[in-house]
Amino acid sequence: LEEVPLEVLRQRESKWLDMLNNWDKWMAKKHKKIRLRCQKGIPPSLRGRAWQYLSGSKVKLEQNIGKFDELDLLPGEPKWLDVIERDLHRQFPFHEMFVSRGGHGQQDLFRVLKAYTLYRPEEGYCQAQAPIAAVLLMHMPAEQAFWCLVQICEKYLPGYYSEKLEAIQLDGQILFSLLHKVSPVAYKHLSKQKIDPILYMTEWFMCAFSRTLPWSSVLRVWDMFFCEGVKIIFRVGLVLLKHTLGSSDKLKSCQGQYETMERLRALSPKIMQETFLVQEVIELPVTERQIEREHLIQLKKWRETHGELQCKSPPRLHGAKAISEAEPPTRKALEPVPSIIVPPGPAPIPKARKSKEKSREKSLATPANGPAAEGNGAPGSTRELLHPQLSPHHQSKESLSSRESEDTYL
Repeated sequence: LEEVPLEVLRQRESKWLDMLNNWDKWMAKKHKKIRLRCQKGIPPSLRGRAWQYLSGSKVKLEQNIGKFDELDLLPGEPKWLDVIERDLHRQFPFHEMFVSRGGHGQQDLFRVLKAYTLYRPEEGYCQAQAPIAAVLLMHMPAEQAFWCLVQICEKYLPGYYSEKLEAIQLDGQILFSLLHKVSPVAYKHLSKQKIDPILYMTEWFMCAFSRTLPWSSVLRVWDMFFCEGVKIIFRVGLVLLKHTLGSSDKLKSCQGQYETMERLRALSPKIMQETFLVQEVIELPVTERQIEREHLIQLKKWRETHGELQCKSPPRLHGAKAISEAEPPTRKALEPVPSIIVPPGPAPIPKARKSKEKSREKSLATPANGPAAEGNGAPGSTRELLHPQLSPHHQSKESLSSRESEDTYL
């Protein structure tokens, strides 16, 4: 594990709190700064909240209040329930959340996965969704984890969990094509051995490396993935292939197809180590544009050999910036809610008018319209100060609480 000095961690927490409390401004004007901070690693205490903001699931939840509870109460499709039940104990079996059968971790995992089959009945359940949902549940409550899973399935990796796995097959070909540029040696060896990308990259991509990398590396990869999108998954895959099969020395023990596959199943701990892997991923020059260009090429080839795609998934969005821009203009979910509301005072009177007002008041002043004028509902009057909810300026329903305080899940 990379040890971050406590003082540095506290500074990062402070910076992230400022970002999260002013998220839309940062996303609109300082997205590069957010990306750099995600590359450095999100502070553990704020990781769950940050993932929700980056993925847009925070907004999605606010747009669908009560939807998860509604899905949670429904019985669900029996064919999916049986498969989900069988998979529960396989997810991080040594983690304290999931170690006991019927424990709160397994219960929440079941709820999230069942809700998704009801939310997207045409897609149903895919086994690779279970480790994704389990990682999310380690960082946030079930409802937030559900909407985060929805964003991953619909925005980051659309089509990955459909029945025919067409999207993952296409991305396998994209990965292989990009490998030709990144590591010609590894590309040539895999071509010679006739090893299809689907044989080694399916679990990597569909589980977002949650079942492949050491835990500290998984978290750092996910921090960047939520910010920058699927290109991070491609980069990780390319780094692993390059450093496993990218030189003649490394290929000496991988003479055949079986030996090569064994090497890819048992990757060297050195190349998966957090600091090394993250630095390699950041420096690898693979962009969204390259991925999309290759996507069009591979899609054309697919249509020539297989015909049209059966799964009509939405277009892939490359990270937090693209998702934020695709959201509708009203984003009330991320508006900061003040913790203390101060009632508005009387509007200031311009100096030029003060003398005229005084002379007018003297001429109009009578016992009838003196003290009795208070409480007439005019702006700044006693009635408004005692009952601020009557004021058009009093926008929030919460006077001494902050909704943002509910977001942090430690």
